[in-house]
Parts: sequence; C-alpha cells; structure tokens
Amino acid sequence: MKFGAVPLPEAQGAILAHSFKAEGELLRKGQRLTKADITALEKAGQAMVTVAILAEDDLGENRAAEVIGAAALATGITVSAPHAGRVNLVAAYAGLLGVNAAAVNAVNAANPAITLATLAPFARVAKGQLLATIKIIPYGVSKQKVDLAATKISGAFALHGAAKAKISLVMSTVEALKPSVLEKGRRAVEARLARFGLVLADCQIVPHQVADIAKAIAKSEGEILLLLGGSATGDIADTVPEALRHAGGEVTRFGIPVDPGNLLFIGSHHGRKVLGLPGCARSLALNGADWVLERLICGVEVDEAMLVGMGVGGLLKEIPTRPQPRRNGGETKGKVAVILLAAGQSRRMRGRDKLLEPVGACTMLEHAAKAALYSKADTVFVALPPQADARRARLAGLAVRPIEVPDYAEGMGGSLRNAMAHIGADYKAVIVALADMPEITPAHFNALISAYDPAQNQEICRAQTADGTKGHPVLFGRRFFETLGDSHGDLGGKAVIRSSQDYVFDVKTKGQGASLDLDTPEAWAAWRQGQCFETP
Repeated sequence: MKFGAVPLPEAQGAILAHSFKAEGELLRKGQRLTKADITALEKAGQAMVTVAILAEDDLGENRAAEVIGAAALATGITVSAPHAGRVNLVAAYAGLLGVNAAAVNAVNAANPAITLATLAPFARVAKGQLLATIKIIPYGVSKQKVDLAATKISGAFALHGAAKAKISLVMSTVEALKPSVLEKGRRAVEARLARFGLVLADCQIVPHQVADIAKAIAKSEGEILLLLGGSATGDIADTVPEALRHAGGEVTRFGIPVDPGNLLFIGSHHGRKVLGLPGCARSLALNGADWVLERLICGVEVDEAMLVGMGVGGLLKEIPTRPQPRRNGGETKGKVAVILLAAGQSRRMRGRDKLLEPVGACTMLEHAAKAALYSKADTVFVALPPQADARRARLAGLAVRPIEVPDYAEGMGGSLRNAMAHIGADYKAVIVALADMPEITPAHFNALISAYDPAQNQEICRAQTADGTKGHPVLFGRRFFETLGDSHGDLGGKAVIRSSQDYVFDVKTKGQGASLDLDTPEAWAAWRQGQCFETP
C-alpha cells in the first residue's frame, strides 16, 4: 500500500486519508475519491491530497477485517459487519468466554497492521456482549498477511454456555444470624444463576450442625449442590465440609488463592459437584466463588491446576470489575455530564419540528435543556444536526455546549459517538437524555445521580415511571464510556444496557414522564389536552 500526498489527477479511485470539506460537502476519510470529488477538491483550491493507494495484492480494511472475523466464528459467537476496518465478535447467549491466548498472540504477531483484542479468558458474558474486536489499522493490508492471521485465529475462541442443570442450595443458620442475612444470601445466589437463565431447584435452611446439614445434602435434588454455612468455614474439618463427608461425599480442595473468596471448598456427592460457598458470596460483589461457580454451571472442568492458576489476577478487592470501597458516600470522584440527544429528524411530524413545539412558555428543546441545566449535573451537551439554525437559536443564552453531529442520519449511535468524544477524564458518569420528553424535570436527573453507586453495582441507573415502566433518561458510569464512544446505528445505549444487566439499577420517578415521548402531531395534540407538567 502506498500512503501520502499525491497530485489531484492521480488521486481518483484512491482512499481519502483525512476528512475534508469541499464545496459545502464533507468528504469523509476512508471513502474512495470519485471524479466529482476530485472536481470539488480542485474548486476548493487543493492541488494535492493525502490518500492511500492499495497494491494489487492488498485487501481493503473492511474486507481484511471481514476475512479474519469469519475465520474466528465458533458456536455461540457471531461477527458484526465490517465498519471502518473493524469487526466485532459478539456472544449469541450468556456464558463464559474461552480464549486461546497463544492463538491471539499469533494473530497479533502476523502483522502490526492487524490487531485483535479480547476479553479475559473465562470472562462471564451476557447475550449480545462484545467478546473481541479485530481492527485493521491502515486502509489496506496484504492478502498474504490476512490469510495468515485468519489461519491463526481459527479455534481461538469458544463460548461455554450454561448447562440446564438443577441447582440446589443448602444454608445453615446459627442463633445470632438474622433472617435478613439468610434472605440476602439466597437472593445473591439466585442473582448469580439468573445471569445464565437458571433458577434454584430447591433451597433448604437447617441448623448449623453436621447431622442437619448432612440430611439436607442427602435430600437435595440438584445436580450441582451449593452449601452456604451460617458460620465461616475455617478448616477442612469444620462443620460444613464435615457434613458433606458425613453424607457420603468428599472434599477435594479447601481454599483458593483468590481474595475475597479464600474460604471456599470443592467436593462431590454421589457424582454431583459440590461447592462450599464463602461468606462473601452473600454479596453480589465479585469474589472467588463467582469464578468457580460460573465454570461449574458452564461445564468447564475445575481441576487443581485451574484453581492454583487463579492466584494471578486473583486479588479482586480493587480491580475495575469489582465495586470500589465507598468514597464520599458511595460515589467516586468526578463530574456528571448530560448528553441531550437533539439531532433527530422529526420524520413522523409531517413537516413540523417536534423540538420546536411549544411546551409551556418555551419550546420542547428549551424545556429539555433547562431540565438538565437546573439539575445537579455539571455540564449539558446538546447533540445537534448540521445547519440546525432554528434549534441553535432556541439554545442561545443557555449554558449548554452544542455538538454538531455530521452523521446524524445514522441515529442515536452517531450522536453518542460524537458527544462522547467531548467527555474528559474528569467525568465519572454521563446521563443520556432524549430531547422530546416534555415531562422530564430536574428531579429525574437528580434521582439518577443520587442512585449512582459503584460500590453497589449501580453503575447504569435507568429512570422508571411511577408504575415501573422502564424509560429515560439513563445514567452510565465511567466503566461504559469506551463502549458508548463506539456506538453505531440507532440502538444508542440500549446495547450497553442489554449486555450489562449486572450493573443496571432502575430508579422510580414521579408520574409517567420517564416513558412519555411525543413523535407525531396527534400525540402532541392528545398530550396538550391533558397536560400537567412542571416547568424547570
């Protein structure tokens, strides 16, 4: 591939390296220059243009990514369409990601132009979650290198889905243990199973005595048995592991090199897998029990070597995927931004702009902007289409930061992608809000900001109506900034929510404002007949 500045007559058919506005039209980087493009550049006074010219044996960035992505397909793994030299591997169902590290390294060694980034081995993933991304850095790469990478990536990935096994839980209790603690433990186990679409087959609560626990073990129905003691297991000869042996089972290992979660044991009972849970399993915070339980659920063999290997990376107390200790009342430091999506085309309004419809004494757009401005949010960004003079005029005098969205026709993905480029490292969260919801008030934004708490896994806070209908706005913590910044299409933040259910916390708000958006003249007329709203 040849890259550099060339005279305009030599640039037709080449790939434009940098976006350029000529004759009022935006020529985008990555597009092939046509005769009309060359003419526009000439009229703009350009004599040279920086381009990429592919050799005969080169594949374009999208085709190269597509070829390598196709070779990575495996059961339960789908591949996205290529875009800007990138394809993504996505989970078709919930499970654990198997990764062959040597194969991934071999792909990345094939050529610096070809890159492959993946989640960690045995990462728990939800349906629709991103597993890996293949990115071609230049505009083209030799077919020989692409074919080599495709050969190396074959078999690099596997998605271990959950077996539809029955799972039993036996909990023991001591006199000082509150019923609420038992209930918390049961709910935590159920939540872990729900990630894989599973439910408890049965749950027994018995006194913390060897004989009672042993009877419950024998009575349980599950193919996988979970034991959660009312008192911490401090030794392989302690009450709960002794009860397993008393019931005819065996303990194969006590203790793992993961913190929290050290006091875990693994065993068997008449062919069934048995997992003795540590006390920290009563919390949903990540601990060693998650790693072992997930592997058992997904049919991955948990042997001595695997358990020993968990020590590298096994310090979970401060890693990003585990909620941090509470600071400042549970919140991490940083500002909150609102991204107000106002780049829509009002297609269903039959010539009217819904954002300029009157709402009280102002327009819909002004109402939405003021609701965000008068909240506890620090900054309000407003995503607007190019040449939206009437909308910009309505924002004049308001302390918002307009952002032009050249690719507004793409939908919410284009708006989010452009807006997230303005979110600096000093922000801890962004609130994505729609500009066509007339009953959203500052209280909606404040409720989300108050609910945000990484220490409790509340990192996606979604507004609900008073009757529980899910809606907008939605707050996303810093963890999700990179994904939001790579948004495409019209899904917006929906794809992030769908793949990150563990972090979603629904926040009830007054009335029905969180679900009320108005897209047609008829909807506006009907709303005005019975409108009752708060002016920010």
